[in-house]
Formats: sequence, structure tokens, C-alpha cells
Amino acid sequence: MSHTDIERPDSSHDDSHTEVSASEALLVEPSRLSPTRRALTTVLRSRELSIFLVLVAVVVLATTKNNAFLFSSDGWRNFLLNPSILLLLAVGQAVVIITRNVDLSVGSVMALTAYLTGRLFIEQPNIPIVAVLAACLLLGAVLGLVNGVLVAYGGVPALVITLGTLYIYRGIMLTWAGSDRINAGDLPREFLQLGTRSVLGVPLLTILALVVLAIVGYYLYTARGGRELYAIGSDPDAAVLYGLPVRRRLLAAFVLSGALAGLAGALYTARYGTVSSSVGLGIELQAVAAAVIGGVAIFGGSGTVWGAAIGAFLLVTINRALPSLGIEDFWQRAVVGALILGAIVLDRVLAVRQARKLAESRDHS
Repeated sequence: MSHTDIERPDSSHDDSHTEVSASEALLVEPSRLSPTRRALTTVLRSRELSIFLVLVAVVVLATTKNNAFLFSSDGWRNFLLNPSILLLLAVGQAVVIITRNVDLSVGSVMALTAYLTGRLFIEQPNIPIVAVLAACLLLGAVLGLVNGVLVAYGGVPALVITLGTLYIYRGIMLTWAGSDRINAGDLPREFLQLGTRSVLGVPLLTILALVVLAIVGYYLYTARGGRELYAIGSDPDAAVLYGLPVRRRLLAAFVLSGALAGLAGALYTARYGTVSSSVGLGIELQAVAAAVIGGVAIFGGSGTVWGAAIGAFLLVTINRALPSLGIEDFWQRAVVGALILGAIVLDRVLAVRQARKLAESRDHS
């Protein structure tokens, strides 16, 4: 047997190994790829890009059917402005879901702080707007802390806890507000301008929401605490054994969700200029849907707030676009339900595929 014959099998084996490694390098050994290629591969394979392309397709289809959808005097503004409140809630919800929990109380928290905003301006007409926003953030954070303490230290599933506080907070809202209603005449003009003013064609409310999104997204991606949230969601028991501050991180996640819901309540009042006891009914499910559709795994451990934000835009845009396409209300809801089911099924398929690739990479090593 010649030297060439001896070497050929090894060469074939090396080529096969190299080929497998190149196709799976992002998953099993990302350092083998150059930074540029790694970033490009990550973007192209991201769920966020897929959801964004769906959003673009919906906008193009609706605009083709009706130019006023995007190109009217209010079309572009409404496209950016309408999802802003849901975006804030979806960001907070995404952080909680990443830890393998859920916060169903955000709608009631938003209602409480929306009404608080109106009462503060009525009882203290000269109160600074910043002070009102801070009060709403603080109240939301405290209500979120209640959820966090019960989940982290009580050992009760977040679904049960936050379902209970949803009704408790809503009951407080109904008792406090009664049949009272906050109207635009009760609010200062400068505050109402938060919901109408634009900067370079972009609504101020949207800018505020995007700033919050950028801060939270940057923290999750770069900070140790942010990465620990993902570790907790991936395997809570392993996180405890590894010594991660699981309870503290869970508290922080629920406090953030509550604080953002509190901010959303204040901005809701600025946006619509009226508050009644029905504010925020059902919006907690929209926040969960936005996060899940945006690629945040319902079982925790993966996803981004960027995806949740795109999911919020997609949900609001679909609800606005489908009527213009002549689609009945029932089918509008069915489309949203199908998106949620599709996102969950896709998460499961991707998880199984990833596990299989990791197993194959171990077999090749």
C-alpha cells in the first residue's frame, strides 16, 4: 500500500471534519469564525430578522391595497406611535419570560399608574412632569417587587402569582377610580404634548420607548447580570448550584417589568388624554404574545428584547392592516393566534435541531 493510499482516508476525514465544523461553527465553536462573518451569520440566522421581514411584508401588502396606510399625513406617524405603549410592556415581559416566568399583572399596573398620573395633576396642578413620571415608575416598581418577592421567595409559579395580582391590582384600581374618569381638560398641555410631539418626524413617545429598549437590550447583551438572567431561564436548578444570585435576579426582572408598566401607564395618559377603569384590559396577553412572536422562548433562556419590540410592532400593525384588507375581526384574532402557535412550534423545532447538532459535534470530536 502506497503512502498516498495511506494518507487519503485521513485527508478525507479531515475535509469532512472541516466541512462540518464550518457549517456548525457558530453553534459549537464561534471563535473559529471572523468577527465580521460571525456577526453576519448571527443576523441572517436570527429570529428577529424573520419577524422583521414578516412586518415588512404586512406593511407592503397593506400599503399596496391602500396608500393611506403608510403614506397619508397620519399613516407614518401612527405606524410608529401606536405600538409604543405595547413595546414598553413587551420589553419588560421579555425580560421576565427569559427567566422562565411570566408577568400577567402588567395591564393592571399600567391602569393604576395611568389613573395616578391624572390624580396627581388634578390635586397638584403645578407638579413637574418628571416628578409624575418618577412616581409612576416607583409605583410600578413596588408592585413588580411584590410579584418578585412572592415568586422568588414563596416558591409559587409566576403564572399563579401574577394572575392573582392582576385581579388584586385591578380591584384596587376599580375601588380607587370608581366611575371617575380623567379627561384631557384635567391634564396640562405640556404633558399632553408628550403624546403628540414629534422630533424629525418621529413621535416623542416612540423615541422614549426606543431609548428604553436600547438600554435594556444593551444590558442584557453586555452586563453580567443580563447574561445571568439567560442562565437562570435555561436551567434554574443549575444556576442555583453554580452559585448565581437567582432570587436577586428574579426580583430585578419583576421590578423592571413593573416599572416599565408604570411608565407605560403615564405615557398612555399622555397619548390618549383620558383614563377610565377599563384601561389596560387584556393588554398583558398582547405583551406576552409580542414577546413570544418576537422569538423569546416561552420556556425561558433565549430571545431578545429587540425581537419582542418587533413583535409589538407586528401585532399592532396586523390589527391595523387587516381591516383595511377587508378581513373580518374573527380572522384578525385567528392570525395572531396562528403567529403565537407558530412561534412556539418553531422554538421547539429549533431547540431539538440545536441539541442534535451539539450531539453530532461531540461525536465528531
